Amino acid sequence: MSSRSRPLVHPFDIEVPQLREEAAVNNGDPHDETVIMKDVQGMPGTVVGLALRLFQFAFAAVSVAVMAATSDFPSVTAFRYLVAALSLQCLWSLSLAIVDIYALLVKRCLRNSKVLGLFTIGDGITSTLTFAAACASAGITVLISSDFNNCAQNHCTRFETSTAMAFVSWFLVSPSFFLNFWSLASR
Repeated sequence: MSSRSRPLVHPFDIEVPQLREEAAVNNGDPHDETVIMKDVQGMPGTVVGLALRLFQFAFAAVSVAVMAATSDFPSVTAFRYLVAALSLQCLWSLSLAIVDIYALLVKRCLRNSKVLGLFTIGDGITSTLTFAAACASAGITVLISSDFNNCAQNHCTRFETSTAMAFVSWFLVSPSFFLNFWSLASR
């Protein structure tokens, strides 16, 4: 036993989690400086990412269903655009939810730069279309309800509900887009 004293940094012997997996990354080379990035929740292939995709799909589907349930939505171009944009959003979110489910089941990482690029571009396009459609529909809904005071003959409540669901769907696409873009840009 040594007579020298050592400074006590931590009163307990707690292991600090390491940011690198030295043995697995470089055949056991302890001097390897490769840092493995953790999965940020909300990115593709994570549980939160799957939840975001399912909620995106659900709100977009409700918006389309409510708008399609009205008899006079085809007479307004903004409402037709909303149905088209959110139908695309439904397909995109459902497709990526299926990919997320697969990645979670087989424990597969979806941080390939080509895959992230595809997800980022797709999320950017669908979020832009969804936001534009929601804004156009909100403008027409305000015009019908407030300016024309014509809610008795129209389905203002359904139009407002569908538009609100479209905005919620867009709000849920935004974190997916920004996390994918951030991950792609930080490569």
